[in-house]
Amino acid sequence: MTNPPPVRRSDSSPWNWLLIVPVVVPLLTFLYNSEEPRLFGFPFFYWLQFAFIALGVGTTTFVYRMTRPRTAAASATDAPSKGADDVA
Repeated sequence: MTNPPPVRRSDSSPWNWLLIVPVVVPLLTFLYNSEEPRLFGFPFFYWLQFAFIALGVGTTTFVYRMTRPRTAAASATDAPSKGADDVA
């Protein structure tokens, strides 16, 4: 019995290069090397760290949606949804 050839992974999408953005941006210290402006009494450095977290989550979500297989996206939208009236 012969085994089918292994499926080749396609991790070489150009969208993956966007994942470098949330790594590099926090390393640019000149962006947040100040105490002003303050937000709710917090210095700029601290609330900008939360903005970096949002940047990382947003970038990761965007790259995931752009690189996921189209078959998974199509099957999720074609699947019938269960409503309140559908009881198993």
